[in-house]
Amino acid sequence: MSFEELHHKLSPTIKRIAYKLNGHYRSFSHDDLYQEATIHLWSNFLKGTLGDKTDSYILQGCYFHLKNYIRKVNERSNIISIDAALSKNEDSTIEDILGQYWACPDCREQLHNKFLAQSIQNNGFNPREKRLLTYISQGLTTRDIGRRMGISHVSVVKLMRKVRVKAKKHLDNI
Repeated sequence: MSFEELHHKLSPTIKRIAYKLNGHYRSFSHDDLYQEATIHLWSNFLKGTLGDKTDSYILQGCYFHLKNYIRKVNERSNIISIDAALSKNEDSTIEDILGQYWACPDCREQLHNKFLAQSIQNNGFNPREKRLLTYISQGLTTRDIGRRMGISHVSVVKLMRKVRVKAKKHLDNI
């Protein structure tokens, strides 16, 4: 069977898979996902790994490839959603919200620090350390944080020290 015949036969199902996955991940269009699945299918066809496989097996492989592709792209990108800010101010546009930050140097620095903090938090902290960072950002004292986490305030201080070391390593690599 030629690739054109195989692609023509599987194309409607691959489009449905891409459309289904696009509903879960708004950062992709279903056309992009369809093209990625077609490229995956083409590369496997060229390798000769599809000759003895059933259509169901091939489609399952395309599905898993797309899920893995989406995961990898999302891990590499640091997407910061401003949907929450837009939903609070329904009349605002993205430009209005970002314009507030670019209006003054202090605000730009504040926005840069927020992005930097998010990047650091998403790279290398375990869930316990992330929870600690959330409590710190809320302005809680070490004793309040300890109560919420179920640990002593001394353990909170030690955990804060670990977080500082990890954050410093991340900043040194930037």
